[in-house]
Amino acid sequence: MEKREAIRWLRAVEGCPRLRDRALALAPFYAGLRIGERVGLDLDDVRQSAKRGLLVVRAGRGDRYREAPLHGDLQAAINAWLQERRDWAGAEGPALFLNRRGGRLSARGARDVFAGLAETAGLDDEFSSHVLRHTFATTLTRAGSDIVLVADLLGHARLDTTRRYSLASAADRAAALAHLTVDR
Repeated sequence: MEKREAIRWLRAVEGCPRLRDRALALAPFYAGLRIGERVGLDLDDVRQSAKRGLLVVRAGRGDRYREAPLHGDLQAAINAWLQERRDWAGAEGPALFLNRRGGRLSARGARDVFAGLAETAGLDDEFSSHVLRHTFATTLTRAGSDIVLVADLLGHARLDTTRRYSLASAADRAAALAHLTVDR
């Protein structure tokens, strides 16, 4: 995702009046979560202290998990949603993200949220929430984050899976050549 598209996405999310949708939409951008991981989150999976927060993200059948640190903007969005969630039907249930009837939000319901926000942001029809996960990973690798760390944050068991986010662009290649010594 280009930087301008990312800004448009963030502005569309910021302008969304539904607090649940804001928190849901920021999770892949700021934590790299897959759609199934987001809708599978429970209230107990949100851990916060005065200074930091994290999400306990379960993969597969729940036998594996990882801890995803909460970016400040995502933490604020989740906290706002948690306040509003108290008044929703099903608030006594464990699911973090609820549907209008009070049950756990489905992956299809989450995709509908993303489609609406993508339309608001003027993003193309190819856009999906997975593009935000890719943007998260690519941004971290291009900023110089260690690929092992990025793999851990994404929940990848194999570094080869993460490697695709660190492939060099034309600009990266040109910048690398600029480091070579010349005798002039």
